[in-house]
Amino acid sequence: MPGKALLLVDHGSRQPEAAAVLDEVAALLRQSRPGLIVHVAHMTLAQPDIARGFERCVQDGATEVIVHPYMLSPGRHVLTDMPRLVAESAARHAGVTFRITPPLGVHGKLAEVVLERAGLA
Repeated sequence: MPGKALLLVDHGSRQPEAAAVLDEVAALLRQSRPGLIVHVAHMTLAQPDIARGFERCVQDGATEVIVHPYMLSPGRHVLTDMPRLVAESAARHAGVTFRITPPLGVHGKLAEVVLERAGLA
């Protein structure tokens, strides 16, 4: 998928273990989709922020950045903050397009994960 990047964005945390989770998800995605540019960013409290994550995507050759909120529901970050921050980042890179996906939300596969984690699968 030359030119496409996936930027995973979580809430952010001061706990390094929290950032490590997003890094591990990004590594899984890179492994399952070789050639896809995948980077991470955090809304608050951790680096890289959205501007730096977007920049890394572009530096790696992205002409389209697909931003995925690695969050459960469409709260303020997803509905207001993220669109503003992503648009500001994209404005610094002429010719690079972006779109923001819905957050994880309600999905049957998430229910499967919950049951698995609860030992009920």
